[in-house]
Amino acid sequence: MKYSRRRLLGVLWLLLLAFLGFLLLRSCGSDRTAAAATNEQRVAYLNSLGWQVEPEPVETLSLTLPKELEEPYLSYNVLQRAQGFDLEPCCGKTVERCTYTVKNHPSGKVCQADLYICGGEIVAGDILCTGEGGFIAPLAFPKDA
Repeated sequence: MKYSRRRLLGVLWLLLLAFLGFLLLRSCGSDRTAAAATNEQRVAYLNSLGWQVEPEPVETLSLTLPKELEEPYLSYNVLQRAQGFDLEPCCGKTVERCTYTVKNHPSGKVCQADLYICGGEIVAGDILCTGEGGFIAPLAFPKDA
């Protein structure tokens, strides 16, 4: 079979465009890491998601993740993967959890935003509302609010 030069160039262009599209999707996709070395960066990140939080964390603690995720970390990591995070690369490492009071949750409940920091980047997070009817939710601001 003989292919024309024009057809071959067309195929090469399509392959190049597909590759560039893959790179673009990968860079804009589910990788939600964000710089979080300072309190200001963490608050700015939460603000960028639509959350209004108190400017200082109500709690900051360090914890070491197990070398292999076990419960309850396995279940928690399901939530994290659904929102583009993953705790597995931090297994065996110390992470910092910063907890902020949320001032604008649509439910009107008292809620907190938890951010887990590893290597200066956010690697996990959640919105936690305690008390009767409490729940844990992804960091994304509810769209139906």
